[in-house]
Amino acid sequence: MEVILLQRIGRLGQMGDVVRVKDGFARNFLLPKGKALRATKENRTRFESMKTDLEARNLAQRGEAEKVSVKLDGKSFVVVRQAAEGGQLYGSVSTRDIAGLLAGAGFMVDRSQIELNAPIKIIGLHTVPVALHPEVSSKITVNVARSADEAERQARGEDLTVRREALEEAEDAGVAAEAFFEQPEAEAAAGSPQGEGAEKAD
Repeated sequence: MEVILLQRIGRLGQMGDVVRVKDGFARNFLLPKGKALRATKENRTRFESMKTDLEARNLAQRGEAEKVSVKLDGKSFVVVRQAAEGGQLYGSVSTRDIAGLLAGAGFMVDRSQIELNAPIKIIGLHTVPVALHPEVSSKITVNVARSADEAERQARGEDLTVRREALEEAEDAGVAAEAFFEQPEAEAAAGSPQGEGAEKAD
């Protein structure tokens, strides 16, 4: 389906561009959200009459988004979650959770504006882009930890997942070394008299 874009849309085009998109994307997203019109002769004429208003509205929205971006960009938000020893979360942190965090801090951002490709499933510092406007984007840090204390340590640069994994590996190596050194002694104690007897019998 061909549509006329009513605003800039990443990877598609600028306001006023006529682009071809999949029918489902147009019907389920672009048209109902008011981001595009079907590219009919009537709508092309309608767009020309709307263009000045659309540009003025876009400028105003961009100005508002830029003000929010100045306050939001670079901010860090802490999320406390239960997680396994290796740092894997018992659940995940989604766009809904992040939108809730932002709302709690006074930033009214829709979850659709949070550009998280997949839910966060491990502790650590995660950089998340927020599209405040088609032409204005900010980046925030989501600090996912098991406790407020861990969040502070992560914020200082400590990597808790690596540290825990390294400790586990060191413990495993110690156990393996003990088993290695104990084995020959056990074999010598258990096997030598019988071994000698077997040799003499031959």
